[in-house]
Amino acid sequence: MFFIIGLIVVFGSVVGAYSVHGSLSVLWQPLEFIIIFGALIGALIVASPKHVLVGTLKSFAIAIKGAKYKQVHYLELLGILYAVFRLAKTKGDLALESHVEKPAESRLFANFPTFLADHHAVEFLCDYLRLVTLGAKSPHDIEAIMERDLDIHHQEQHAIVASIQTIADGAPAMGIVAAVLGVIVTMASITEPPEILGKLIGAALVGTFSGILASYGMLSPIATAIKAANESDAAYLGCIKAAIIGHMQGYAPQISIEFAHKQLGSNIRPTFAEVEAMIQTVPTAT
Repeated sequence: MFFIIGLIVVFGSVVGAYSVHGSLSVLWQPLEFIIIFGALIGALIVASPKHVLVGTLKSFAIAIKGAKYKQVHYLELLGILYAVFRLAKTKGDLALESHVEKPAESRLFANFPTFLADHHAVEFLCDYLRLVTLGAKSPHDIEAIMERDLDIHHQEQHAIVASIQTIADGAPAMGIVAAVLGVIVTMASITEPPEILGKLIGAALVGTFSGILASYGMLSPIATAIKAANESDAAYLGCIKAAIIGHMQGYAPQISIEFAHKQLGSNIRPTFAEVEAMIQTVPTAT
């Protein structure tokens, strides 16, 4: 919502202020736009592997929607973690085996449908709980592996953000390319009357204007918004990591999920009272 409002303010301010003294029709230069954005898209295709291209296209939705996980998601996450650790404490880690092998068929996971629908989070949790059921005993070793796993995930996200930022950085240069081509057209019409030359020069300058506006008014803010959303969402997997390490160190379920709880920023962290109330209502599973 705020993303859309921001873009409206940017373009509304620029175009609105210009329209007071200038003709908006001058700004409509489709060929200039094709040169700028066509070249930028082509450069992105050349510089990016397929998975980055696909991720870049999908990431624009992230900029619009913002962070995926809200406070309600974290509260449910703490609930599933508590349920898992309570079962492990009462019946042993091996009791988790059937649940982590087939989470879609698990009665325990079925109590948390929003979490169960998040395939990446479910896979991350189950993969490391599976190591616990197989007999992994060293929290430090598991923590190192989880850190590496999260680093890889972060690097993949960073590659997408970097590709958008690269396009943003190149937009002013492509705007100059479009402007230079416009100047070439103008020079080829140098014998035309001043009113025609003026329109040609104005059209050329629209290229520079468009490239700069696209860079600093749209593409760079989009890259920043995606980066912020990714960093916010990374806390979700970080919570799972902290809770699993707490469980492996032998802490009670309440303490383990408190380790996860403390990973969260104040804007998304459920209150202690909310967590306590949730613990009281978490259903048991066998």
